[in-house]
Amino acid sequence: MHRRAFILSAAAFAGSARSQADFPSKPLKFIVPQPPGGGFDFVGRTLAEHMGKGLGQSIVVENRPGSGTLVGTDAAAKAAPDGYTMLVGSVSNMVLNSGLYPSLPYDPQKDFEPVGNAVAYSYTLMARKDLPVASLADLLAKAKAQPKAFTYASAGNGSGQHVIAAALWQQAGVELLHVPYKGAQAAYQDLLGGRVDLFFDLAPTARGQINGGTVKGLATSGAQRNPMHPDLPTLRESGVDLDLESWFGLFAPAKTPAPVLAKLRAELQRAANLPEVKDTFTKAGGRPLPLAAEDSRAMLARDLERWTRLVRAAGLKAD
Repeated sequence: MHRRAFILSAAAFAGSARSQADFPSKPLKFIVPQPPGGGFDFVGRTLAEHMGKGLGQSIVVENRPGSGTLVGTDAAAKAAPDGYTMLVGSVSNMVLNSGLYPSLPYDPQKDFEPVGNAVAYSYTLMARKDLPVASLADLLAKAKAQPKAFTYASAGNGSGQHVIAAALWQQAGVELLHVPYKGAQAAYQDLLGGRVDLFFDLAPTARGQINGGTVKGLATSGAQRNPMHPDLPTLRESGVDLDLESWFGLFAPAKTPAPVLAKLRAELQRAANLPEVKDTFTKAGGRPLPLAAEDSRAMLARDLERWTRLVRAAGLKAD
């Protein structure tokens, strides 16, 4: 019996080793936890196109929206750990959700293995064009003197636009009134119409409004100035010890075999470092950030510690 069990175990191990060596032998899937058309989707499809060529298999992008980003992210966490299903992860689903929800159906660190990072986008703080402030520092000084005199829009409670703004006001020690909308488009309508004073949005979208003169740019949220807005200071340059970029990368379910992870990580690094991929991200307003797995793991741990604390301190909740 023991000899037969050993033979069966050895055969299973050999079969598993062969399947890992042959990986991938069928199409792969990227789960995008938001609808088509947004930042998650854009990054996922860009990486799928170029990684598919390198891996010799097609990569299907599956949009799994629901409950913000919870449904798709949880589905990826519970997928078979064979390397054929990966998650497009970002600050929102891998970091901010940990502070916004009292409990999550997944653990960003225990349930996933980072494959690597690809790109990051900063946010830009805009004011209605006739708001009587010359800079973020000027705004903060007036907000301290006049609590709740200014309003700020967001794309909804717990959205990235809400979190970065609320953290900024808390760090600066000022009180502003939050006006949540159902999406960025509605927020822009009231910002352009002068019915709300301020709005944070991703730099690529904000650029068109600032360049068109319909709003006034005040600051960007990255650690360095954004090349799209070289004249705008960062939050730190404006006197607030804060920075946030919405980074995007790939994550595999925990327990994915090491040889499979190694192949995926090498392919992501190759694709993310291609000049045409970097150019695609740059033209879309991103900062290419092709981080390897261990650097991505360290960034995730750092941002989880910092932003979970900041989100909870600001008392923010998701819708």
